[in-house]
Amino acid sequence: MRPLVRANQKVLYSLLFQASAEAAQKLAHDPRYIGGQIGLVGVLHTWTRNLIFHPHVHYLAPAGGLHADGQTWLPARPGFFLPVRALSKLFRAAFRRALQKLKLFDKAPSKVWRQKWVVHCKPVGDGQAALKYLAPYIHRVAISNRRLLSFDNRGSMESSQVTFQYRASNTAQLKRCRLSVEQFFQRFLQHVLPHAFVKVRYFGFFGASVRRKLTALQIRLGTQAHNSVEHQAASSQSAQETPSKILCPTCGLPMTFQRILSPEQCRSP
Repeated sequence: MRPLVRANQKVLYSLLFQASAEAAQKLAHDPRYIGGQIGLVGVLHTWTRNLIFHPHVHYLAPAGGLHADGQTWLPARPGFFLPVRALSKLFRAAFRRALQKLKLFDKAPSKVWRQKWVVHCKPVGDGQAALKYLAPYIHRVAISNRRLLSFDNRGSMESSQVTFQYRASNTAQLKRCRLSVEQFFQRFLQHVLPHAFVKVRYFGFFGASVRRKLTALQIRLGTQAHNSVEHQAASSQSAQETPSKILCPTCGLPMTFQRILSPEQCRSP
């Protein structure tokens, strides 16, 4: 599928998000697993450590879901979220259905619908480690300057070489990759996203259309913390208006007080 995706990035990257999120949400509604609506934060990632084209999405999901009543939290089983084998089949089927609606379906090799599609799922504690891992991908390009080791200029693009290092995923050992300048540019530029493409997307109860549900859920799950910040807001001498009365100019929901930034903490603009 990679050549097809590389040639139609904007459409098929979006389809990758759509199909994977649809599959996860459908399986999560099964009462044997979660039994309700889950929340997903997805980040598109297109490269391996040696810059090979490998589009996939990382999702971060709270361990549980929201009941249909919009009030009850349904926790996942300890150490288990969704069965990956079933999720793999649903993901492949959802991608195929969506691709059939496009003129690109006939260009996909028929064997891809008989292969197992790779889905990986594991618990990551409170999510801080996963956020730390995913955060750099939001703004980072495929390779950082510190990984570039040398440039051997031999007078032409075909003969000049670029050497960079990467850590092998299977052994965790540092390795070196030496490419011609032309090959290096080809590997690097295939990871430049289409213009204005959104690489971070939200699904389920994280979606923009259900922010009211999310706000209610946050308050319900963290009542004590919520009351604490409201107390801080009410006691703040610098607050000209009760923070809970301030509405977001974009979505219209009440804004929640977090903390007051002193001048030295503020960044311009």
